Amino acid sequence: MASKSFAVASSGGKRKASSGDKSNGHSRTKKPRIASTAHKRCPFEEEAASDNTDDASSDDGEGGFELTSRPNTAKGPQGQGQSNNSGARESGDKIQSSRESHAKQKQLAHERKAAKPLADEVHRTKKLWEKLRRKSHVPKEERQQLVDELYGIITGKVKDFVLKHDAVRAVQTAIKYSTPAQRKQIAKELEGTYAQLAESRYAKFLIGKLLVQNDDEIRDLVVPEFYGKVRKLIHHAEASWILDDVYRGVATKEQKANLLREWYGPEFALFKQGNNAGTADLSEILANEPSKRTTAMKYLFDMINGLIQKKLTGFTMLHDAMLQYFLNLKPQSEELKEFVEIVKQDENGDLLKNMAFTKSGARLVCLILACGSAKDRKQILKTFKDTFQLMCGDTHAHMITLAAYDLIDDTVLTSKAIFPEILGKNEEKDLENIIFLANDLNARITVRYLFEGQSKALFPASHANDLAILAEIHEIRKTTSKKDPGVRRKELVAAMSPQLLAAVASSPNDLAYTSFGCQFITDVLLSTVGDKTSALEAVASIAAGDPTPTESEEVYPPPPPHISLTSHGGKMLKALLAGGRFDRKEGAVKRIDPPLNFADILYPVIKEHILQWAVGPSSFTVLGLLEAPDFSSKKELVKSLRAHRKALEKAAKGYGVVEEKKATTSSKQKAKGGAKDSKPAEPKSSGNQGTKLLMEKLSE
Repeated sequence: MASKSFAVASSGGKRKASSGDKSNGHSRTKKPRIASTAHKRCPFEEEAASDNTDDASSDDGEGGFELTSRPNTAKGPQGQGQSNNSGARESGDKIQSSRESHAKQKQLAHERKAAKPLADEVHRTKKLWEKLRRKSHVPKEERQQLVDELYGIITGKVKDFVLKHDAVRAVQTAIKYSTPAQRKQIAKELEGTYAQLAESRYAKFLIGKLLVQNDDEIRDLVVPEFYGKVRKLIHHAEASWILDDVYRGVATKEQKANLLREWYGPEFALFKQGNNAGTADLSEILANEPSKRTTAMKYLFDMINGLIQKKLTGFTMLHDAMLQYFLNLKPQSEELKEFVEIVKQDENGDLLKNMAFTKSGARLVCLILACGSAKDRKQILKTFKDTFQLMCGDTHAHMITLAAYDLIDDTVLTSKAIFPEILGKNEEKDLENIIFLANDLNARITVRYLFEGQSKALFPASHANDLAILAEIHEIRKTTSKKDPGVRRKELVAAMSPQLLAAVASSPNDLAYTSFGCQFITDVLLSTVGDKTSALEAVASIAAGDPTPTESEEVYPPPPPHISLTSHGGKMLKALLAGGRFDRKEGAVKRIDPPLNFADILYPVIKEHILQWAVGPSSFTVLGLLEAPDFSSKKELVKSLRAHRKALEKAAKGYGVVEEKKATTSSKQKAKGGAKDSKPAEPKSSGNQGTKLLMEKLSE
């Protein structure tokens, strides 16, 4: 047994102690695990520990823990201090070797950069760019010297610089401060590379820098290089945006047509600048070549659908192509239904929202609303939620609001979807929004259209395209909408009336300050339904006070003139006194029912200064009081005016006007230092036309 135990021990193996072994008094008891791992120190400590094995064993047997004092590392010749010092030296060596390694890597990178072509030139251009980009810190003369030096470096090497991300900035700065001749020189050097530059993440901005000055020669160098490459570029992550920017803002009508034709198929692409293809109207092209209808429509649909699926829906070129595709679909066809579904089902409605703000896109949305079902219209209206406020002020997007008014039969849906956004959802927002709606050139149409229809005052020559779209959708709605247009309009007016009347009653001064604001007040009071008493009293209150202009010290901002001294204010009051709109066919005012009776509300406010009103710029207001059929104080007014007949006659003949013009003319000549011998021309006496008519009324 002993020999067997020895054999195992000598072989270095482990074995379990038998019961006989455990009873052996000379055998060591098993040490706790923690004792063996308490501290592993240098060999000196291990030897000392082995010498005291018996003591340690006796302590372990009693279950105690060995308490070993920490050696003094500062004094011991072989203590821990020496070990720490050696570790620090090793760490220092590692840090030093790491620094050397980084220095070598840096040196290698510098050598590789220096070995590249134009390394010194690029380095110098970057230094020049660092100075030039801080415009306010560089005097003009010094900047010109830096620009000249920069041009001296890049001239003849522009193609090599523009494709380097760190050097192209310097070229852009050179273009920024360049002369027209220098810009043309760079543009000619880059000829043949613009399609490649458009695909570059950094160089694409260089094209914009060249074209921003609207130079026709540079434009004609750049745009034709995109011919034949539209399909490739429009799908490129970088080139697509610069291509669309060029198409939208720079290209001529012919160049746009050449670019758009490529959406119809490769056979329509142009590869030479001199070849003029003519129109991009797909219907005209297919009329001349009917055999290409199937292939052209399929190619166009694939191009459109590909961009929509990639969420690249903000391109003006895409919207133009979509309009061409829609206009050449047959009504009520499966192709049309499929196309409408693709437009409607776009995630988050980004496609419809982007389309609303371009000319072709807005027209297409209006046509889809006109051709679609009630369900389609409801879904499209829902897509524009939280966007109507922004749309109503846009040149193109406001037309979608008008189309919704004219096409959607469910006026409750229309009023709930649109009016809370454009008119406001609370009192504070109401006033702010309505003042904007009253004065903005486009936004005012979205409210006043329901009152005035297609009047010339609402749709000037600049909005001729609006009338064309309205005529187009009105023709389509004959077969797609059921409700009578007049009934639809009245229901919408009734829905918006309370908010509009409340806005006029709460802030008439802000609205009457401008010409558009006065027209807005007139439309609201003549066309809305409901109790108008508060609004009429508020409008009359702004006419209070002495209308005579007074010369006061200069105040900034200057106070607004009295309402009677403004032409738009006088017209507003006259229209309200008439109580209706002038009908050109009948040649008379068509009064509303119930009547406003504004004369009885206004007269008590202005009767204290009635003479100033009668001889001033708003004399027609007093004439309107006399002509109002429902004015109860007409006799009192006539009596008051006859008491000032001499003043009225003087104003009617224009004596006061002549003297005022003479004084104004002489003061202007003195200010200009005119010759003493020169005599100002006598202004002709025209007199106050309103006062003349008043005199005629008083003579009756």
